[in-house]
Amino acid sequence: MDLLKKLFKGDKVIWIIFMLLCLVSIIEVFSASSTLTYKSGDHWGPIRTHMVLMLVGAAVVLIVHNIPCRWFKTFTLLLPVSWILLGGVLLAGMVTNGARRWIDLGFFQFQPSELAKMGTIITVAYILSRLQEEKGANPKAFRYILWVTGGTCALIFSENLSTAVLLALSVFLMMYIGRIPFRQLGKLTAIGIGVLVVGLATIKFVPGEAWDKIGLHRMTTWQNRLDNHFDTAVIPPEKFDIDNDAQVAHANIAIATSGILGKGPGNSVQRDFLSQAFSDFIYAIIIEELGLVGGAIVAFLYIWLLMRIGRIARSCDKPYYAFLVMGIGFLLVTQAMFNMLVAVGIMPVTGQPLPLISKGGTSTLVNCAYIGIVLSISRHVNELKRKEREAAEALQQAQVQEAAISLLQNAADLAKERQNNEDETTATLGTV
Repeated sequence: MDLLKKLFKGDKVIWIIFMLLCLVSIIEVFSASSTLTYKSGDHWGPIRTHMVLMLVGAAVVLIVHNIPCRWFKTFTLLLPVSWILLGGVLLAGMVTNGARRWIDLGFFQFQPSELAKMGTIITVAYILSRLQEEKGANPKAFRYILWVTGGTCALIFSENLSTAVLLALSVFLMMYIGRIPFRQLGKLTAIGIGVLVVGLATIKFVPGEAWDKIGLHRMTTWQNRLDNHFDTAVIPPEKFDIDNDAQVAHANIAIATSGILGKGPGNSVQRDFLSQAFSDFIYAIIIEELGLVGGAIVAFLYIWLLMRIGRIARSCDKPYYAFLVMGIGFLLVTQAMFNMLVAVGIMPVTGQPLPLISKGGTSTLVNCAYIGIVLSISRHVNELKRKEREAAEALQQAQVQEAAISLLQNAADLAKERQNNEDETTATLGTV
């Protein structure tokens, strides 16, 4: 028991949520990797690779959660490093699934945008903490945060628009809890809505050939996704082309045939038709196999995670720790919501994996690092609570000792006074 306490420090509920998500990941990735198994001819290969990665991720959590949380300020160096790497990706990155997002190291495909997200969240938390004043954040913080976040999003959006939007939304929520003036947030919201409307209109109405000529081929992909998502035309079943948008179609079939309790782990049918069943659409497979109940439980785990992170933030003694842990919570849970809304057909396809569940490389390790940071800060909070409890107990004990000494002193004084009275009485009787 003592070994477990030394090994698993920090918030126990966060540990439980992390382990439950990892368990769901191993079961569902094993089930959803049928297309990889078919291509490789190795039944155990995909899940073996994933389990090794999950073990490495668990090791990352153990290492990071033992790092003193005051050291995380040095992680702001990730931001300029990630910008350099993102520039390299745009120039000569590896193209996978039509997107240039990876650096191929030979033995490992590395995605710099994940480091850029981490560096941005850590830097924004640092800016908010340094520029806090009695009435709120200094107006200068807003300008600095725009430069930091805008730089990252500018390097990401052409190849990974959904990641840029996700990061911008998470930073906006951080600015809200960081007490950025409402006037500035209101202007940013208005500008953001305007840019969104103009951007969607541009993507929709500019011909795909024009995007290809200027090198923004991903805009053509988004154009097709938006057209398919907002197309309200009713198509008769006999004329429906299931291969035209196979990902969304088979995800819908998986959810529609799931039922309350699902088909059971390993019994998915649509996994054989979804090329990204183990990644972008794994939530559809979860619902198909575990039913609506299982899907609701997985969604609740992320909500529970955010609630626990909020509780940790309220107990932090320094603003930087609170902003950092909340930024991580917003990023993880918002990404999870993006993935789940796409899987159930509410949002257009974005290509965002389900954090800590989807099969991945860089994203899995970085998400594990996020959990490690949260646990490190919760360990610091627990230490503060322990010291406060010990101080309260010491104060209470000192008060009890002081009361006991005072009681004994009063008893002694009373006994002395009684003895003096008896002596005086004896002396008076002797005189008489």
